[in-house]
Amino acid sequence: MVNASEDWGKTGHRTVGQISENHMTKKALKNVKELLGGESLAFVSTYGDEIRSDDQYRKYAPWHYVSFPFGSTYEETEKSEKGDIIQGINTCISVLKDERSSTADKAFYLRMLIHFIGDLHMPLHVGLAEDKGGNDFQVLWFGKGTNLHTVWDTKMLEDYNMSYTELADNADVISKKEIAELQNSTVADWMYESRALCEKIYDTTSIGEKLGYRYSYQYVNVARSQLQKAGIRLAGVLNEIFG
Repeated sequence: MVNASEDWGKTGHRTVGQISENHMTKKALKNVKELLGGESLAFVSTYGDEIRSDDQYRKYAPWHYVSFPFGSTYEETEKSEKGDIIQGINTCISVLKDERSSTADKAFYLRMLIHFIGDLHMPLHVGLAEDKGGNDFQVLWFGKGTNLHTVWDTKMLEDYNMSYTELADNADVISKKEIAELQNSTVADWMYESRALCEKIYDTTSIGEKLGYRYSYQYVNVARSQLQKAGIRLAGVLNEIFG
């Protein structure tokens, strides 16, 4: 596995946090905010990236992603002894459910969980080790050199020119049945959903390709949908633990 760069950027992660609050029970939201010292999910959603420059948190870097070859499965691939995003999410949930966990630990792993569930819905975080989740996949974005990972984590959403509150407020209207189906799925389901999107992205994007309006038209609503799914699923997890 190879460390990847930021994921969804600040706008994307905050959108996930805001959407999640919109789908949480009053009890769960009250309990979560008490644990976060009154801070919103949107505010703390970027915590997982903010601490990455601090050496004491370096061990959590591999928890932001998972890498395995196309044509293979997560289950059959050798796991990193340093962990990955699946193990990271499950660890966070275990700590939060454990009555013996300290308040400080619960607050920390809650912040990390909010971030990691957002990460898992960014398709290139279920990518390939050889190009560092698209970080070494060079492309042009409106004529300027960048990489595929950056296009997906920040460029496309930034150029859409909406704040995280606007993105959350304009999320697709979906039924209670659809919400229940999203929340009843597993972490592995989320991973393979992102993986399928990752493979499609690689099939439809070439190294050195000039990307711009057409690419954004093709994929920006996919990104918006992934942010919405992440927020709804995060809410489901938090409602179960705190509500």
